[in-house]
Amino acid sequence: MNIVILSRNPELYSTKRLIEEGEKRGHQMEIIDPLKCDIIIEKEKPTIYYRDRYLDYVDAIIPRIGASVTFYGCAVVRQFEEMGIFTIASSDAIIRSRDKLRSLQRLSKAGIGMPKTVFTNYSRDVVEVIDYVGGTPVIIKLLEGTQGLGVVLAETKNAAESVLEAFNGLQARVIVQEFIKEAKGADLRALVVDGQVVGAMKRQGKEGEFRSNLHRGGSANIIKLDPDELKLAMNAAKVLKLPVCGVDMLQSERGPLLLEVNSTPGLEGIEKATHKNIAKAIITFIERNKK
Repeated sequence: MNIVILSRNPELYSTKRLIEEGEKRGHQMEIIDPLKCDIIIEKEKPTIYYRDRYLDYVDAIIPRIGASVTFYGCAVVRQFEEMGIFTIASSDAIIRSRDKLRSLQRLSKAGIGMPKTVFTNYSRDVVEVIDYVGGTPVIIKLLEGTQGLGVVLAETKNAAESVLEAFNGLQARVIVQEFIKEAKGADLRALVVDGQVVGAMKRQGKEGEFRSNLHRGGSANIIKLDPDELKLAMNAAKVLKLPVCGVDMLQSERGPLLLEVNSTPGLEGIEKATHKNIAKAIITFIERNKK
């Protein structure tokens, strides 16, 4: 098969691993920068032009689109879909997962547990918002934040009010979430492929850091999920219609709580922590669906 990875950085670990596993299985692998694609919209033959050729030979695509290029990147994915080409993540599913508020609303409606959350178009009654999520400390998140950026721990009501005022001054949209103390700065990442969890790790924030992101100096170790955690991860992927995704959750006294679902999860941390070949699982998922 001719498999295209939509990525702006060919040096990323995830991109290299997917190329490596695809070539091992006899596929023609190619990296294409989605921002350099021209979308040709025609009634009879929609297509994509990239540099010096039409991409009408592609059998499947693997979107690895950064949050900063979601709009155009998803337009390119959508065009491939119009051309009848298989993708491991649809354009609509990527957009849904990138919109934190929209995805939390859908997941909550499906009965998936999550920390108490409030979205407000800036309310001066900060005390009421804080009380609804269980009091301070609280987590304040930018809706567009990624990799732990735009996430603030406000330990007092005064601090929460100051942070909300600052974000409001920047016209930034935020959500306020309950702080799960018993998680102790750790979270779980489950990697879902074809509706099944193929690997899971526990990420622990470095000392004094409440965010567990590996990009921020956190550590990761393999973990065996319990039945409730497995169920949450698979249900979340199903609700957002993402056959391949990373599901982040917290361990709490009332069971696992969902943090977010990542439509383009990185492979480096979870492959190194679990010693599992996640890239191969993604390639074989494509093979099964193309057959």
